[in-house]
Amino acid sequence: MTDKIKSLIQQLEATPTDLFQKDFLLTWNQSDNDLKGVLLAVEILEELYRANISCRMFDGGLAVSIFRDKSTRTRFSFASAASLLGLSLMDMDETKTQVAHGETVRETANMISFLTEVIGIRDDLFIGEGHEYQVEVSESVEEGFREGVLPQRPAILNLQCDRDHPTQSMADLMHLQKTYGSLEALKGKKIAMTWAYSPSYGKPLSVPQGIVGLMTRFGMEVTLAHPEGYDLMPDMADIATKHAQASGGSFSVVNSMEEAFADADIVYPKSWAPYTVMEQRTKLLRGGQAGELDKLEKECIAINSKFTNWECTEDLMRKTKNGNALYMHCLPADITDVSCKAGEVAASVFDRYRLRTYNEAEHKLYVMAAMIVLNRFKEPARILGDVLARNTSRKQS
Repeated sequence: MTDKIKSLIQQLEATPTDLFQKDFLLTWNQSDNDLKGVLLAVEILEELYRANISCRMFDGGLAVSIFRDKSTRTRFSFASAASLLGLSLMDMDETKTQVAHGETVRETANMISFLTEVIGIRDDLFIGEGHEYQVEVSESVEEGFREGVLPQRPAILNLQCDRDHPTQSMADLMHLQKTYGSLEALKGKKIAMTWAYSPSYGKPLSVPQGIVGLMTRFGMEVTLAHPEGYDLMPDMADIATKHAQASGGSFSVVNSMEEAFADADIVYPKSWAPYTVMEQRTKLLRGGQAGELDKLEKECIAINSKFTNWECTEDLMRKTKNGNALYMHCLPADITDVSCKAGEVAASVFDRYRLRTYNEAEHKLYVMAAMIVLNRFKEPARILGDVLARNTSRKQS
């Protein structure tokens, strides 16, 4: 195992990245080497943990999380990543801070950053605002560091916004790399990113956008499928098409789940709300029109109910490559007759892939930790090499 870790560290050292003191906000703004560097660091950290080697690289310091939406996997993954590296976690509840009394983003960002190494932000509720908020926090701490207020400039990590979910899509990419053996092996593989029915409404667009924006980078044949009207943000097709052309892959959009599943190697059935609906939702929430929001929600649930046949069933899975496509989901999935009467996936399909979706989810904490390491350390390969050489037991046997 030690030899494998040494080899991975050598590969990381030979992969020049541009992530030192650079925030990780959108995957499509990162270079191929940045993405490959993160994946290498993920694998190193996973191997170190399994070898019972402590990965602590900080002796004090904070990891601050700001969640503006409910979360289980992402919240606990960020806490785990902080603990893995030796940082203390502080979860900022805005209702218990001066933000509730009108404190500006610039002031808050600086006040929480004196001993902070990383700020993780989840802000996916409002179209046209989540990414912008993360950028404002980034610019605020940059100003504080430049003016000498902050002794260090914290990293800003996108834990999900209205546009992208980098830690999820990178965890998904790691899952695919592990499944097929290498990134190169993904070339030519067909992945069906499809809308699926859910009895709930208002699920963010960032997961499907993250998938089509990232998997097209690696020569995959990406098919996006959704009912008419369930479009993603307008620029996503251009981003995915550009990446596919550069990598030798492909990107297509269809309005049939059956067509998307046909001969697919990987399927990713996931519900989301139409872009136009999310726009309306944002306007109503910001306008304090709660009554109108309830009306919009009922209308959308009624429209969703027309597409209950958009479900990942055994019949559809038989249409995939050799009837044995890899099923993926960011979790929690809406499982028919288990978590809801009708949902995204049949219980038998989900149960067959349940453990593999748990493995998929596990990568996320290491993705977050890897992003922190590559941001905070100018020579991450050397730091990871020192961790390996130190060989401190994570826990006594």
